[in-house]
Amino acid sequence: MTTFSAITSFALVAGILTIIPGMDTALVLRAAVTRGRRHAFATALGVNTGALVWGVAASVGAAAVLTASHLIYTALQMAGAAYMLWLGADMLWRSLRRHDSTTSSDALDQPGPIPSDDTLVRSWRQGMTTNLLNPKIGVFYMAMLPQFIPEDAPHLLMGITLAIVHDLEGLAWFALLIFGTHIVRRWLRQGRVHRVMDAITGTVLVSFGIKLALADK
Repeated sequence: MTTFSAITSFALVAGILTIIPGMDTALVLRAAVTRGRRHAFATALGVNTGALVWGVAASVGAAAVLTASHLIYTALQMAGAAYMLWLGADMLWRSLRRHDSTTSSDALDQPGPIPSDDTLVRSWRQGMTTNLLNPKIGVFYMAMLPQFIPEDAPHLLMGITLAIVHDLEGLAWFALLIFGTHIVRRWLRQGRVHRVMDAITGTVLVSFGIKLALADK
């Protein structure tokens, strides 16, 4: 396997996995709908930052600890599950609170208030933390990267290159989703859509949190 064929093969596999809907997609779409493109891109960058950290960790062998140590894996798994449950429950609570605080049909069509602390850094941190606290991403990189690294290639450099390729694909896919939501932004600005997005995303995160907490190593 040459370096070029390894990169193209990995790009194909990673590209397919990238477009499969998951909690990362739900977070980015929710940010695009409720907070706008800047926050959506900040969330997407956070998601890909977390993925890149896992990719680099796998390249240097740090992620091997997850597969070797049941205690460390379980601790990270529980922390990730708790974070997703907290984040999802908060979104579900916001969707219910918006519904309870809205008293007229006209008010329903207004965009929901954006918290004063809802900065771009906060959106980036939310996306990154969600990925960093998911040990299955580390295991994914640990299982996938070695299969696409030629024997004569420098393992660290090649592993980081593949992780960057995956990140670029992720950013391209998220950009497509974000600009797609921008086309119908007037409809998406309705308060009822904000509530639905919070409810859907919160449900997705709670489901992933429960699944992660109950999953075997």
